Amino acid sequence: MRLQNLGYAITAHRAQGSTVDTAHAIVHSPEMTRESLYVAMTRGRESNRAYIATDEHHLEDHQHRDDLQMTARSVLYGILQHVGAEHSAHETITTEQDMWGSLAQLAAEYDTIAQEAQQDRWVTLLEHGGLTPQAIDELVETDSFGILTTELRRLEADGHDINDLLPRITRAGGLDGVEDLGSLLRYRVQKVAATYQPSARRVSLIAGLVPRATGITDPAMRQALQEREQLMQQRLDALTTTAIERPEPWMSIVDGLDPDARATAVRVVAAYRDRWGITSTSPLGPVPDDDAKRIDYERARGLLASHQPDQQDASPGAQQRRSRTL
Repeated sequence: MRLQNLGYAITAHRAQGSTVDTAHAIVHSPEMTRESLYVAMTRGRESNRAYIATDEHHLEDHQHRDDLQMTARSVLYGILQHVGAEHSAHETITTEQDMWGSLAQLAAEYDTIAQEAQQDRWVTLLEHGGLTPQAIDELVETDSFGILTTELRRLEADGHDINDLLPRITRAGGLDGVEDLGSLLRYRVQKVAATYQPSARRVSLIAGLVPRATGITDPAMRQALQEREQLMQQRLDALTTTAIERPEPWMSIVDGLDPDARATAVRVVAAYRDRWGITSTSPLGPVPDDDAKRIDYERARGLLASHQPDQQDASPGAQQRRSRTL
């Protein structure tokens, strides 16, 4: 009879430095750090297995939430987000600088400034459309006004003539007694814009994603927007250079492209990933549910596809693989 070496249950902390033939890790809480999980999953020479407990036994009765479903995936995801090691002062500063200098942060600042800076312009266009001062004042105070103006700036950046479009849909009438005027105007302007081909000469996007604000008369606001636009361009230049010099898995999408097309494609993907915090190995990650993110996704996907080589002679299997990688 073959002799067996028996093992006993120990904590991941105590298991550091130990090596066994097979290791079995019991994982029961997303509060576990990813460093501890790494230790637990690297003790076995031949195999390492993890058993994920989802019964929430580690929680007190009052801590249970009916609106959250605990799954093996959610537990592991929580662990991977839980870093136990303390960062050095240099690492902390670098992380903070990277966060505040990201396209996500700069775009958010730009949008906030643009919304304030363009308010007088939108009010003037609504007046030209026949909306009364009282109706405009009430509209400006609603949450839907910000959503409307964001959509106006996006459509203008895509090439639509908002100076003509907004007064025209306002003059169409039927606005008396409307409970949510901002949403109605947004619906109308989207519907009309969808029926007209925008002018390609007017397309104005920062970093290929952020709609540029126009018609700004306040010098201080204009300077603030220009500064953030410059920072976004500098950020994207740095991201593109880094991606080309130190390729990541998602860079496989640009294999085979000529240098100019490759740099353009990398710039498009780098901008989208930094704008929306994409970390997956596929270039653009999963198709988003959020409307604003979905617009950027489709724009980036279209630009990326336009820089791919002609696929007429490629096999169907190759075409399907390319489609999935986007």
